[in-house]
Amino acid sequence: MLLKVNGTPLVASPSEFKVTILDLDDADSSVRTADGTLNRDRITVKRQVEIGWNALTGVQISQILKAMKDVFFDFTFPDPMEGTYITKRMYIGDRPAPVAFERNGVLWWKDLKYTLTER
Repeated sequence: MLLKVNGTPLVASPSEFKVTILDLDDADSSVRTADGTLNRDRITVKRQVEIGWNALTGVQISQILKAMKDVFFDFTFPDPMEGTYITKRMYIGDRPAPVAFERNGVLWWKDLKYTLTER
């Protein structure tokens, strides 16, 4: 899977990748009536991507995190609704990288996981 940030491929493929298609509704006009009928005013459809890696070297994790350091960035990924790769303007949430260890002089990070949400 070839993921790109601002047109540049990421250095490692993820071990976890999940796309969620989100419907955003108008909170004021999307209501249920007394008989339970939903009156829905969908504003737009957005994408949310959950992504994670089992293990990355210090160089790889640095490249991935630096690629997504801006407030917003273009992210290219395979989309299930379109059936092909698409590019969306995204932002990133928290980026915990919980476990680091050293093996044969190489620093490794385990379980980097985060969520990207379409702007």
